[in-house]
Amino acid sequence: MAVADGTANPEQRTVLVVDDDPDQRELVAVVLGGVGYRIEEAGSGAAAVEATRTHAPDLVTLDLGLPDMDGTEVCRALREFSDAYVIMLTGRADESDRLIGLDVGADDYMVKPFSPKELRARVAAVLRRARPAAERPVPAPMVAPTSVVDPARGLVVVPDRELALVEGVPLPLTGAEVLVLAALAREPGRAWERRDLVRAVWTEEFGESQFLLDVHVGNLRRKLRKAGVREEWIRSVGGTAYAFIPSRPTDAPD
Repeated sequence: MAVADGTANPEQRTVLVVDDDPDQRELVAVVLGGVGYRIEEAGSGAAAVEATRTHAPDLVTLDLGLPDMDGTEVCRALREFSDAYVIMLTGRADESDRLIGLDVGADDYMVKPFSPKELRARVAAVLRRARPAAERPVPAPMVAPTSVVDPARGLVVVPDRELALVEGVPLPLTGAEVLVLAALAREPGRAWERRDLVRAVWTEEFGESQFLLDVHVGNLRRKLRKAGVREEWIRSVGGTAYAFIPSRPTDAPD
């Protein structure tokens, strides 16, 4: 496990390399293993969580674009039980992505492609940081509102079970996405300012969490479209707010 003495001897440290691309995993493993770090590997989010429980790595290099879970969700899951340092390695260069990674508990963020020398230097620098147990990053707690049912759309949202269905078919949403959808759908037509929506979903505001909200809403829209929902249920209002558009009334028979 990560220790708080500020040392970074590679021969005493384990690094978990998480990436679904075998070539990328091998690259990072060779770069870090070559200077003495013990290397473990995982190719998915679920495997990363399991490997962290099994091997208790000192540091995790974490790709954002995993096949089963977004890297931010993996990082949030790791923070529930591990104090391992996390460096996100990703092709996403937007400032908002960097802020999101840091918001959920990452210790550093590197954009691909990167040089082996820079990677080794970043890893060594992160491992020199002291992290007393009392200062481990803690995810902002979330509010679990009651269920939402929208019969006109066939939408059912059950936040306590992190479940959302359309016409009885479960949507592949993360827990945070379910909570955002529930908050919006509970008050159709309301234009939620981003700050107010953050406060409605999380019990406390943290960091640049509005950036994180934007990503969750973007993922929600994408997943709803992929599920066959043609109407844009969640819309931007004035560039500063989001609204769940009310169901259109059923036309009366002639």
